[in-house]
Amino acid sequence: MAGKHFRRVGSVRPSHLMFTTGVGAVVDLPNISVLVQGLDDWNYTVVPDWEPIAEPRLLAATRKLLRQDSIKELRPAPWMAGADEPNSPASKIGVPITPFPGWLRCTACDELAPIEGGVFGFENTKARKPHEARFFHTTCSRKKSGRRPMAVAARFVLACTAGHLDDFPYVHYVHQGGACPSASHPKLRMDDRGGNLGANVEIKCVACTSRRNMREVLGRGVDKLPRCRGRRAHLSDFEPKGCTAELKLLIVGASNQWFAQTLSALAVPRTGENELQAKVEQHWSTFEGLPGSAMLPWARQNAPAMREFEKWTDEQVWNAVERFRAKPAEDDDTKGYPDLHTAEWQIFAATDLPQPNDDFTLYRHPDGVPGQVKEIYADVIQAERLREVRALVGFTRLDAPDPTDPDLVLRAPLSRGAPTWVPASEVRGEGIFLRLSEGLLSEWERAVHGTEAMEAHREAYARFRKSRYSGRISGTFDPMRNWPGARYYALHTLSHLLIRTISLECGYSSASLSERIYSGTEDDPHRAGILIYTAVPDAEGTLGGLVSLAEPDELVRITRRALADAKYCSSDPLCAERLPREPDEFLHGAACHVCLFVSETTCERGNRFLDRRFVVPIDNPNLALFPTLP
Repeated sequence: MAGKHFRRVGSVRPSHLMFTTGVGAVVDLPNISVLVQGLDDWNYTVVPDWEPIAEPRLLAATRKLLRQDSIKELRPAPWMAGADEPNSPASKIGVPITPFPGWLRCTACDELAPIEGGVFGFENTKARKPHEARFFHTTCSRKKSGRRPMAVAARFVLACTAGHLDDFPYVHYVHQGGACPSASHPKLRMDDRGGNLGANVEIKCVACTSRRNMREVLGRGVDKLPRCRGRRAHLSDFEPKGCTAELKLLIVGASNQWFAQTLSALAVPRTGENELQAKVEQHWSTFEGLPGSAMLPWARQNAPAMREFEKWTDEQVWNAVERFRAKPAEDDDTKGYPDLHTAEWQIFAATDLPQPNDDFTLYRHPDGVPGQVKEIYADVIQAERLREVRALVGFTRLDAPDPTDPDLVLRAPLSRGAPTWVPASEVRGEGIFLRLSEGLLSEWERAVHGTEAMEAHREAYARFRKSRYSGRISGTFDPMRNWPGARYYALHTLSHLLIRTISLECGYSSASLSERIYSGTEDDPHRAGILIYTAVPDAEGTLGGLVSLAEPDELVRITRRALADAKYCSSDPLCAERLPREPDEFLHGAACHVCLFVSETTCERGNRFLDRRFVVPIDNPNLALFPTLP
């Protein structure tokens, strides 16, 4: 944006760059619409003393998923304190954006033109009010209170499943695919006529009086859209190999224009390792290039990460470095999402808890599990300190990434070439880990195996997979691949019940909580854990309120209320009787927004694989994990 104005036009939390406003996303600001640009345009040279986020497990997983050994760092968003000061260096630092869509409409006269057409100007003269930044129509005669009328983004864009995003070709559209016979650069108008039968927007050419309504390309009118040009608007280029995907018409702000593909990991030490060994692994990029222990004094003076090793001698640090260097490399030949849960499960399920550190501190109550819930929980751990790191590895359009298979949906790149880093954020918080009784779960799995309810869920999963992915998979298609199993249904449903109870009774908003389900795998079928933790970068996640709920009396009360509330839903009997039947493809049973669903950022599986009947008796007691409540 050229001209005499301030560059800052808004602000978002770093965590938003992971889920809602990351690279390639269209962001609706109060007066303008912008697109977050690719990593090639992010500038860290003006940010003093910034440090990459250290989390070696997540960094290795990112390299494996993207198949890019060039990735060396996880970087936080560029930021400096003092951004609200107009003339401070911090006010010029941030995530780069560009106006998008590239067409604007005058709110007074409805003139429709591209930004670079010369009929619109931009103003952002109030440094402390970036939300008032706006485009205006320079030649419009309909001024209000002496101000030139505002211009807003024309609300139609084109997108395809390959991640491409383009402006709608208004000139060619209104002229039936050709050019205007009366002018080389015709003036257009966009007339929004309203109505309750969908979009009723007419495009009119002032020069030749041609008219055409946008209804023609909505719904079944996709055959009237042009071929995809392969435009990667966030990278300011076009796909080198072209694109054959079918274009779809989207409205600016549509929820399916951008889906984040992320990885997240808890900063846990390796099983059996002490605090020093864990810190060496965490900051391995600092030690990897050191030829010998003689360089450690230099590193202590020049590497900021070495401040965390002040209480250890050079000999102790170097011995830990050598032990880590001698570890055998892990096998990365497996496909799918990298396994980030196993290391966490091993820590939580260990008999002896690891030594506490600034990132990870666990506590097990000396009295063990309270007697009233001893038949439910085999172990209860208070996670007094947790650090979660999230990395944005790509994004998709139109189709959300599959949570079990990353290759079923086309992932759009974050940069033009091979990236050397990916955006990341870290949050610190607390949590509760609950391990369920293996005997209880095993007996329940045998009881529900082959039942009508469980078979209905299996068949719905196969229909869902076949409908969404069968045409994209070459070779033999297995509709039951990555089926989470009956155990996951029970653990996931119980997790949601506890989250909602914590939110309702103890003051946490459900969006401030998150879950990690440790369910059985082929290699370890006896996993049965739930971690509920705070996952927001503010004070709500670190005040000890969640950890206190794992105290014996509180845990019994919360568990009892969660299970009691699960028996009833204000949407019953519709909710209680729900099971997916042919041709249904939804992946939940007795579950809805009233009783079980939580926010998208809280649930690790998008509110799928939930059913109250598998936890409490709502119709058939034989299906319930807890046929009688504690």
